[in-house]
Amino acid sequence: MALRLKRVLPVAIAVGCVAAALVSSPASSSPAKPLSVTWMSGFAAPGTPAKYDKVGVIKIGPSSAKNVLVLEPGTSAGSAYFVPLAEWIVSKESGWQVWSVERRENLLEDQSELNLFKEGKATATQLYDYYLGYLKDPSITDHFQLIPSSTVEFGKQWGMNVAVEDLHGVIEAAKKLGGKVVLGGHSLGGSVVTAYATWDFNGRAGADDLAGLVYIDGGSSPSALSAQQANFELQSLDAPSASPWLAFGGIAAPYAGVFNATGSAAALLDPNAPNLAQPSGLLPSDLVPPVRVTNVGQYGYALNVATSPMGLLAAQGHLGVGLAARGPVHGWDGRGALTPINRFATMFSGLGVNDADGTEWYFPQRLTDDTGAVDNGNANPAQSVLDLDATMGHDLPRNLRIYAFGARLGGAGVLQDARILAQQSQIPLSNLTLVNRQSTYAHNDPAGAYPNNVFFDHLVPFLMKVSSHG
Repeated sequence: MALRLKRVLPVAIAVGCVAAALVSSPASSSPAKPLSVTWMSGFAAPGTPAKYDKVGVIKIGPSSAKNVLVLEPGTSAGSAYFVPLAEWIVSKESGWQVWSVERRENLLEDQSELNLFKEGKATATQLYDYYLGYLKDPSITDHFQLIPSSTVEFGKQWGMNVAVEDLHGVIEAAKKLGGKVVLGGHSLGGSVVTAYATWDFNGRAGADDLAGLVYIDGGSSPSALSAQQANFELQSLDAPSASPWLAFGGIAAPYAGVFNATGSAAALLDPNAPNLAQPSGLLPSDLVPPVRVTNVGQYGYALNVATSPMGLLAAQGHLGVGLAARGPVHGWDGRGALTPINRFATMFSGLGVNDADGTEWYFPQRLTDDTGAVDNGNANPAQSVLDLDATMGHDLPRNLRIYAFGARLGGAGVLQDARILAQQSQIPLSNLTLVNRQSTYAHNDPAGAYPNNVFFDHLVPFLMKVSSHG
C-alpha cells in the first residue's frame, strides 16, 4: 500500500493545488448560505441503477437572470471547480446565471468527513485519517470505504453518449428560463462541448439550442481514432479485471480525487499546520521540499510552475514566488501569483458548497476513450463502434458565437479546432473570439487567475455580445 500511495499522493496534491484563489476578493468569500448541487433526472443508461441516472448543477447568480452559461468540467474535475469563476462572472453580468455541471459519477463519493471539515466540525488530522491515514494505521477503524469495481460494472458504459444525454437535460432546463444558453467546457469538457453541439438529436444539432460555445484550453481535434483502435479500447475496458475508472496520472481511483479534495481543504482551512504527507515517506523525491513545510507550503511546492515536475503539467498554476524564506515550518510566498493559492484551494475543496468538491474521485475511462472519436462532429467508423452521434459538425447555426482560449496544454490547437468547426458550418470568422496565452497561462489559470485574467477579460464581452444579439 505504501508503494501505491507514493503514486497517488503527488497527483492528488498536484491537482488540489491547481485551483487558485482570490486572496481577499468578494468572489472568494464563502456565501452566507452554502451552495449545493441541484440534481435532476438524467439519461436512463442501460444497466445503471436508477439512483445514478441523475445529473447535477451548482447554480450561481440571480434566479431572475434569464441567460445561462453552462460549464462542463474537465477530466477528474467536479462542479465546485468553477464556483469562484462563476461568482466573478455574475458579479459583472447581472443578466446571467452560471450552472456548473456535476456529473453522475460524483454520486459515488463519500463527502461526509469533508463536509464536517469544511464546517469546522473536524480537524485536519481527522480528515486525513478518515480518507488516507487508515491506509498506514490499522488502528483507525472509522474510515471511508472503497467501492469494489465488480459492484459498479455499469460505470463502464458512462461514456460520451451518457455525458451528452445528461447534459441535454441541463440545457433543456436552462432553455426554460427564456434567455440565451451558452455551453462551455474546460480541457476534456471542451470535447464534450463539441460532442453536444454536433450531436444528432433526432435530426437537429445540439447547437440549435445554443447561442454560443466556450472552449477553455480544450476541444475536439479534427481527426479520429480508427475503428480498430476503438474496438481495442472497448475490449480492454470490458475485461473482467478492468476498472470502470480512469487512472489519473496512472493513479487508481478514487485516490487522486481523495487527495485532491483533502489536500486542498487542508491548505485552505489549516494552512499553517505542518504537512502530514511530507515526512510520511510517501512522496516522490521531486515533490518533497528541502525544508519542513506547512499544508499550504506543500501544495504550492508541488503545483507551482517553477517547482512542480513536468509530469504534473496538467495540474500546475502560477501560484507565486515559492516557499516562504523563514520559519521552522515554511509556508508559501504567493507574491506575484497569477492564480492565488487560496482560490486554487477553494475551487478544489468546494468550500462553501455542500456535498461536493472540485474533483471527480471516479472518472469514467469510457468517457476519456470516446473523446477520441468526436472528430469535430464528423461521422467516422470509430463513432459507429463507440455508439456516438456527434455527426452534425457541418450543420451548426451560422449565427453561433464561439470563444476559444488556449493555455499551456491546448495552446494554438484549441483555436485551430474552433476555426475548423466554424468553417465546416460556414460560421463567419467575425463570430469567433480566439485568444492564445499558451506561453503565460498554465492549464488551470484560465479558471483560477485573479484579479487579472485574460480569459475573463474576453469572456465578459463575449457574453455581452451573445445577450445583445438575436
